[in-house]
Amino acid sequence: MLFPKSEEYESRCVQRKVLLEALADELPQGTIRFSSKVVHIELSGHYKMVHLSDGTILKTKVLVGCDGVKSVVGKWLGFKNPAKTSRLAIRGLTHFPQGHGFGKKFFQFYGNGVRSGFIPCDHNTVYWFLTHTCTELDKETNPENLKEFVLDKLKDLPENIKSVVERTDLDSMVMSRLKYRPPWELLWANIAKDNVCVAGDALHPMTPDIGQGGCSAMEDGVILARCLGEAMKGKGETEDDEYKRIEQGLKKYAGERKWRSIDLITTAYTVGFIQQSTGKWMNLLRDKFLSSFLSRLLLKKSHFDCGSLV
Repeated sequence: MLFPKSEEYESRCVQRKVLLEALADELPQGTIRFSSKVVHIELSGHYKMVHLSDGTILKTKVLVGCDGVKSVVGKWLGFKNPAKTSRLAIRGLTHFPQGHGFGKKFFQFYGNGVRSGFIPCDHNTVYWFLTHTCTELDKETNPENLKEFVLDKLKDLPENIKSVVERTDLDSMVMSRLKYRPPWELLWANIAKDNVCVAGDALHPMTPDIGQGGCSAMEDGVILARCLGEAMKGKGETEDDEYKRIEQGLKKYAGERKWRSIDLITTAYTVGFIQQSTGKWMNLLRDKFLSSFLSRLLLKKSHFDCGSLV
């Protein structure tokens, strides 16, 4: 399946490292504290005391947990650990010094329980992935065996497609078990409580089948910044008044993100299930009737206006 350029929708691939560096460069030096894992959260009046693994204690007026699928902040709010799927994902980046020649197209292939694809990040770099229900691999599998496994699953594809994986450096490959937040958990979960909330994978971990994990985290950031900005506008009020406004701002953020998160998690899981199915009738339905619908659905889910910062 090929996703061509569209006037209505678009698909772009941005390397995580590049995105994080761009965001970090906008902050004052010293704002980010690296290698500082949250281990405990303590109440102190209207503040939350965040205990870090290095012994540091941070006094926070607002605590936003963006600490991933194993979020300590999420557990404090009452979230359970994300559910594991039976699927594994192998991902890699391939560099082409002279250019890859694939243009700005997103390629995807599926069948026999395998879903794979690749998309250019720029003129020289291509991101690729393969998901599979496999019992042969585990986290101890070395990169050489991972590469051999991927190439074996892609053996029937054209040589120029297989070359993307063949040219990948071993240290540019990773494998992980796919996880997701059961959408019904968000129906009654505390996305925000007091002056604490979660965002990103701490809120809505999802399978990567519609490419909206990082995008939805960016949406969280815009909406959260707007809600908090409105809450922090008041001046000359008591600490209690400020606390109540922050609490209301976070509740507003939670209300805006709940149904969007449920929609994305559910869609991603369903699309992955259909695309990676090995059942005879499901394959017939998918290949003959659903392929164009699924491709458009993937792009359509990114077409979301989260509003402006102000």
